[in-house]
Amino acid sequence: MNPSTTKIADLIKSLELEPHIEGGFFRRTYQSDDQNMILTSAGQRHCMTSIFYLLTQDAPIGHFHLNRSDIVHYYHLGDPIQYTLIFPDGTLKTIVMGQDVLAGQCLQLHVPGGIWKASQVMHGAAGFGLISEAVTPGFDFADMEMGDRQKLGQQFPEHWALIERLTRG
Repeated sequence: MNPSTTKIADLIKSLELEPHIEGGFFRRTYQSDDQNMILTSAGQRHCMTSIFYLLTQDAPIGHFHLNRSDIVHYYHLGDPIQYTLIFPDGTLKTIVMGQDVLAGQCLQLHVPGGIWKASQVMHGAAGFGLISEAVTPGFDFADMEMGDRQKLGQQFPEHWALIERLTRG
């Protein structure tokens, strides 16, 4: 194992992360247990939840998915992470989260519910990128839809190359 791989394995262990369905690793770090639940069209949800989310050189992509809830992402450590967003009208937006704010990277990113989102760690010395996400109303897997390559390609044919690269088969 090279030093970078060892450091990533230690980080996963230290933060108690596990594989995420969209790619990368995560752990829920907070849910608003001390507040009343919110009633949504999909059922009761916590007011807010938060996770750590890690992309690595071996799991570099968070595949296209759509969440019903708003999510605020907070950059922490490692290499920059590029986010690709497809809005319902087909508008494409690319944002890079990272520490170099003078070069246009951002430390915080809001993604409204109903937006298709993919992420990928950019190649760098660290071999990983670590963020946190705060989700409101709180995250529930029932509120997340993984991107289907064919369906997304039919809906947004102008973004086929990105969809092909950033979805699972």
